[in-house]
Amino acid sequence: MSFRTTAASIATATDYVEDVSPGRGALPPRAWYASSDAGSLSLNGSWRFRLSPTADGADDSFAVPGFDAGDWAEVTVPGHWVLQGDGAFGSPIYTNHLYPFPVDPPRVPTQNPTGDHLHVFDLPSDWPDLSDGGAVLRFDGVESCARVWLNGTDIGEFKGSRLAHEFAVGQLLKASGNVLAVRVHQWSAGSYLEDQDQWWLPGIFRDVTLLHRPPASVLDFFVHSSYDHTTGEGTLRVESDVEGRVTVPELDIDVRTGDPVTVAVEPWTAETPRLYDGELVTAGERVPLRIGFRTVELADGLIKVNGKAVLFKGVNRHEWHPAKGRTLDLETMRADVLLMKRHNLNAVRTSHYPPHPAFLDLCDEYGLWVIDECDLETHGFTEQNWRDNPVDDDRWTPALLDRASRMVERDKNHPSVVIWSLGNEAGTGRGLTAMAQWIHSRDSSRLVHYEGDWDCRDTDMYSRMYADHAETERIGQGLDGGTQKRRQLPFILCEYGHAMGNGPGGIADYQRIFEAHDRVQGGFIWEWIDHGIKDERFGYAYGGDFGEELHDGNFVCDGLIFPDRTPSPGLVEFKKVIEPVRIGGDGTDGTVRVTNAYDFGDLSHLRFEFSYQVDGLPTGAHPLAVPPLAPGESAEVKLPASAPDGNGDEVQWTVRALLAEDTPWAGKGHEVAWAQQTVAPRAPLPAATGTGPTAEGDRITLGPATFDARSGALRSIGGVEVTGLRLDVWRATTDNDEGASWQDDTRHGVLWRQLGLHRMQHRIEAVESDGDALTVRTRVAPAAREVGLRTVYRWTSDGTRLRLTVSVVPEGDWKVPLPRLGVRFGLPAESTDTALWYGSGGEAYPDTRAAAKHLQWDASVEELQTPYVRPQENGARADVRWVELGGLRIDGDPEFWFTARRWTSEQLDAADHLTDLTPGDTVWVNLDHGQQGIGSQSCGPGVLPPYLLRVQPAEFSVVFSPIDG
Repeated sequence: MSFRTTAASIATATDYVEDVSPGRGALPPRAWYASSDAGSLSLNGSWRFRLSPTADGADDSFAVPGFDAGDWAEVTVPGHWVLQGDGAFGSPIYTNHLYPFPVDPPRVPTQNPTGDHLHVFDLPSDWPDLSDGGAVLRFDGVESCARVWLNGTDIGEFKGSRLAHEFAVGQLLKASGNVLAVRVHQWSAGSYLEDQDQWWLPGIFRDVTLLHRPPASVLDFFVHSSYDHTTGEGTLRVESDVEGRVTVPELDIDVRTGDPVTVAVEPWTAETPRLYDGELVTAGERVPLRIGFRTVELADGLIKVNGKAVLFKGVNRHEWHPAKGRTLDLETMRADVLLMKRHNLNAVRTSHYPPHPAFLDLCDEYGLWVIDECDLETHGFTEQNWRDNPVDDDRWTPALLDRASRMVERDKNHPSVVIWSLGNEAGTGRGLTAMAQWIHSRDSSRLVHYEGDWDCRDTDMYSRMYADHAETERIGQGLDGGTQKRRQLPFILCEYGHAMGNGPGGIADYQRIFEAHDRVQGGFIWEWIDHGIKDERFGYAYGGDFGEELHDGNFVCDGLIFPDRTPSPGLVEFKKVIEPVRIGGDGTDGTVRVTNAYDFGDLSHLRFEFSYQVDGLPTGAHPLAVPPLAPGESAEVKLPASAPDGNGDEVQWTVRALLAEDTPWAGKGHEVAWAQQTVAPRAPLPAATGTGPTAEGDRITLGPATFDARSGALRSIGGVEVTGLRLDVWRATTDNDEGASWQDDTRHGVLWRQLGLHRMQHRIEAVESDGDALTVRTRVAPAAREVGLRTVYRWTSDGTRLRLTVSVVPEGDWKVPLPRLGVRFGLPAESTDTALWYGSGGEAYPDTRAAAKHLQWDASVEELQTPYVRPQENGARADVRWVELGGLRIDGDPEFWFTARRWTSEQLDAADHLTDLTPGDTVWVNLDHGQQGIGSQSCGPGVLPPYLLRVQPAEFSVVFSPIDG
């Protein structure tokens, strides 16, 4: 390898745009490193910019030194031009898999937005003499095709948006007034290989850097650092294109490049990311190394690291920032990694392209397993049954191999990278086989993944996306069939738990399957972050908000964190589901069972805390003595105190596993795992009888309440105005309720609307006073349908408390479950600012309630809302024993789900963006006896049978009490 750029002629000025080759002039790919003692100059910053509507819309004169670009606009590099200029430079386009141009490979539209970028720079005063070595110009990411000139000389062009490209430019540099010109085309032949589910965002979106290359400086190098778990020794060998020495002072290593050395080491794992600082020294350069010793292998039909099978608790991560798109700075990347670690994730799939290389440095440092995925997806060819798919066309194979090699060579020295992925949703074909063969031959120390290879012809594992629970169970049991090779391989779900809007539901059920079957080695939630674009009109924009001809709506907002990186309830749920310590038992015998669910580490880094709580209030914490259990070990641990007498209130215990000391990713006391158990249930609610209803004119009085005499409608309780109390079965459908249009299984949101559950009518059949009670008999049903719900409201009182018992009996042939079942009513907003309750602290639904920690909580009505980018049902608190709000206390018999909003469910359902919701004068409260589960049917399985809200007779009660003062 050498730093020499070769030039080649092309037929016309823009033929390269539709050329299937990866480009010309770029140097061979090599290992990326963040710094060395050789000089470098960042060329990031403000660049002059001109946008043309077509690839040949302007000539090349702008690349000539002396060109006057004084009237050009400016853009920030790195960045996407469509996210700058307040719309003057075009708009983003979102499609899931459809190409936003005619499919005619390798041709692209004549209307091809093309951005000319111009940057003039001087070399710093301490830059070495121009005769001292050479220089390399590096682009870390440009979408989708670029042609580059330096000081008027055409040095080449390239495709491969999320891949690094370098050019030798030493002979072209001068001390000052260097003119760097880059022409970037939005569409190119390369676009056919980059049909990932994300925004199409052209521009120079990663760093541009000038690197000095002293004589005998480092070219490419490969750090081989294996670990033998049977001896505790690591073997280091560094291959280098330029001869030098490798030193690791902590290990007393000082050897020539190419020579192996074996020493006792601490291994690198995602749980214990032990790195050793070293240095690669040639005659011209010193490059810092961060070395992690670990061995990845396929053994006994399992993916093993350092001799142990691993369970991936992972997530798919696109790069995203709501204002900067795929341009991320180091601190944003660090924020992602820290959030992942603090929420118990141990793995990342870099969907669907290699990330900024600094992200992998962070994965090495903090500890995350990485599936590094190639910048390849041709999903749009599925619309024509994969006809003309580039991965099965030999003309494209050089481009595929170029993409594979640029990924592998750039990232090969990261211990966090344990699996290479060929790409995503690109069908099958000879090109993928060529990629797999090249990767296996270049790097036998890692495994190869590709989900589309169901026969596992080219891969080292069986991978699927969105296999439902039952199929995943069959695969775990070895009952899935397939080729002989496949049956002997481990299985992962490279995508599951589609986190679009409210959800995903059912991930705890997946985790139970993962942990029950060795063959099933976990999975990766889709996905990490909502790709909402910050927008003055909507808060966050999604597909269609920029007038795209084709788009896939809010399917781009399907992450565990919101665009501003606030964790969603889905991430909180996932943290609980995958927690690495299991705590169980009912405590009745004075013990709890603690199990270490880590793959490698013991529990010595944790301290355990135990407390009782009465009516949701802790009575004081005690240390809990838990031995430093090895992975997989369990122990019965004696509780340090006996349960208090609740005097009729519920008594529970809580055990928490906390970090004993500060770690690089979280501080001392950070909660890693927890469990709760009820010791003594609360006493039954009082009957609230003894005071009968009295009628006076158009009003009926019952204890603290007044009712309309004609309709039986509740008007007030203890002077608190109450509006519109009635049975409610509708919820603003979630993305997972609506399901995906391509799915052929039952989509309940669609069926609910067809049945008319969003427009139920309430007929009053009788208002009866029978001495002790006020009874209102109704029938609730949708227009045009015969099915209905015979609903009886029975009100009683003891003079101070008011009890409502609701009895529901279905009529007709109900073929769908209900969205919800409960009562809804309104309270004056001016006096209903906050709520205090005993139940789950955060949002929880039947299949998303693993993280429902039961304590007393308080929140404002605004804080009770979950700000999903597309508004939908949200914010329900589960297992609520009682709630206080708006001057009322409400106790449940049994517990209920509770929501409160300053808009109705119908208004929430009609909204497309959060800015469509306008707070009204009423806070609408739902007390639900039942809720339908959530599932992940926006791109996965629907609600599992145990979480369906089936239509059947039901009865539930709530007791209202005015709060004094």
